[in-house]
Amino acid sequence: MTTNSSGGGRSGPVYRSRRWPTRAVALLPIVLAGCGRSPTFNILGSFFPSWLLCLVAGIVLAALSKLLFGRFSLDKEILWPVLLYPCMALFFACALWLIFFS
Repeated sequence: MTTNSSGGGRSGPVYRSRRWPTRAVALLPIVLAGCGRSPTFNILGSFFPSWLLCLVAGIVLAALSKLLFGRFSLDKEILWPVLLYPCMALFFACALWLIFFS
């Protein structure tokens, strides 16, 4: 424990924790626990992450739903399509991820 004796600011004890490296090393197994297996697909010799395939499928499903809304004239009822369609793509991507990889 040291004290701050400079005249221009706060005075009082200054505590310096020297335990942060120990805490970081203790938390390291928790951080590395997710590195057990890489969720990838081998497509023509190149490995693609599975979340990327789910994202592409989610975008395709959102585009198909836009066409479906247009066919039934429901697209005129959507107030903010700029917000709706990316959210639908994210929803489809996360749903596909949970269905196939969880």
